[in-house]
Amino acid sequence: MRFTTYPIDHHKDMTVLVYEDNLLWSSRLVKSLKALGHVPIVRTKPDSTKGDADVAIVNLGSDGLEPESLVPALNAQGIHTIGHAGHKETEVLELGRRAGCTTLATNSQLTFKLENLLAQVNGGSA
Repeated sequence: MRFTTYPIDHHKDMTVLVYEDNLLWSSRLVKSLKALGHVPIVRTKPDSTKGDADVAIVNLGSDGLEPESLVPALNAQGIHTIGHAGHKETEVLELGRRAGCTTLATNSQLTFKLENLLAQVNGGSA
């Protein structure tokens, strides 16, 4: 996967739904999102209630989150979806593509390029 670098507008905070049932990942994402000035909301169940969310990060490898139905429900509400899985989990990443994730990322990309991934939301301003 290739990434385009977008200019970052640090003044635009977003509400980010974090669909994650792995405590290590959720705490890491929450810490990173807060450091970037965003408001994370962690969900451990496949609740697609939008609230005022701008983007959702979905762990595609979690059977409990039902990404094959969660992602389309989020997309139907206009939420930018970032699906992630391990770089060797090609079938899981393919599931995300088929489900309609706006953006796909490996776990490593989510960890080290989160700011750029979020910059893709709303035309390049995160």
